[in-house]
Parts: sequence; C-alpha cells; structure tokens
Amino acid sequence: MTATTKAPPPTAAPPPPPQRGEDEGHTTILVAAITGAFGARGEIRLKSFTNEPAACLSYAPFVDVDGKVILKISKPRQVKGGFAVRSPGVQYRDQAEALRGTKLYCLREVLPAPEKDEFYHSDLLGLSVFSADDVLMGRIADVQNYGASDLLEICDTPNVTANWTLPFTLAHVPLVDVPGKKVSIQDWQEFLPDKNAKPKQGQ
Repeated sequence: MTATTKAPPPTAAPPPPPQRGEDEGHTTILVAAITGAFGARGEIRLKSFTNEPAACLSYAPFVDVDGKVILKISKPRQVKGGFAVRSPGVQYRDQAEALRGTKLYCLREVLPAPEKDEFYHSDLLGLSVFSADDVLMGRIADVQNYGASDLLEICDTPNVTANWTLPFTLAHVPLVDVPGKKVSIQDWQEFLPDKNAKPKQGQ
C-alpha cells in the first residue's frame, strides 16, 4: 500500500502537502518546482516531485495553489537535477532565474486513477482514523516519506497532545475508505508519543 504523487529523496524534507485552492474549490497537487535557470537562453530548470519524474511534464500547463495557470511549457528535456523547459515570454536567463522557488501544481482531476492499493496524498488528507474496535484516533494531517516508506501523520488524537506517525502499510492500515472519509488502523499502540494515552471511544 502506498501513497503516490510525491517522492522526495531520502535526505530531503518532503514538499508541502496537496492543498485546496480557496477561490475555485479545486484540489491542487504539488508536482514540481522551479529551481532556477538552465543555460543562458531562457530555459527554466524544474525539479519533479512525482514518483516517475518525467510524469510531471504531462500535467502542464502548471497552475498555482488556487488553480490559476502560471506556467506553460515547451521543448522539455532531461538535464542534471531535473528538466529544462521553455516557456512563452521567458527569453533570457535573468527572467528564468527570477522564477526560482515557484511551486508548480496541477489540478487533482487531471491525474490518472491510482492503481490498486495506491492513493493520492490529497485523497488521504483529512480522513478520520479509527482503530479496529471503533475508537476514534484522530484524522490524517499529512503523508510523509523520507525514502523508506510512506508514513501517515495523525493529529487530533483524544488525550494525545502531539501529532504522531504510523507506517502506511496493510499491516497497520488494513482499510482505506476514501468515499467514506475514514481509515482503519491496527497495531498502533507503540507509535503513540504517549504510550499511556487512552483515546476516547469513537461515536
């Protein structure tokens, strides 16, 4: 079981989670970022956050977090550290360099359906978390990956003050019900920051 879309290198902090644009109600997925200029002729260097690095190119034109188009691309090619692309209106190195740090999103609805036992991060965020005996354990605040496996960050656990993480595997998360907005977990006790905490019975 995996969460897909972002896969940062082992030593890097994960990119920000998918966000919902407030203006249009779109869910936007972070798929790439501009890391500066490539060469002297206005090419833009992109860093991909998709599991298959080249897949990010198929989601162009890229949008901002609110779903507004901010970057159209052409002539993509792979270079060291990512991809070099051209964009209308960007002809010189200083123009490309000025875009450094820009986060590039795509709309959730343009992504292909995930494979069996794969889930987009945006579909998991906010789901209620229940134990096997129907104890409400909180909700999913984030999905992290530091190179080994995906981790669910769980928040709002009753009687637990800090967020905590649980491996996103079939052994620990046997049920993911996206339409029902919930997941079921088991063998979670050792992952609580306070081993003596006793979450209240779910409704």
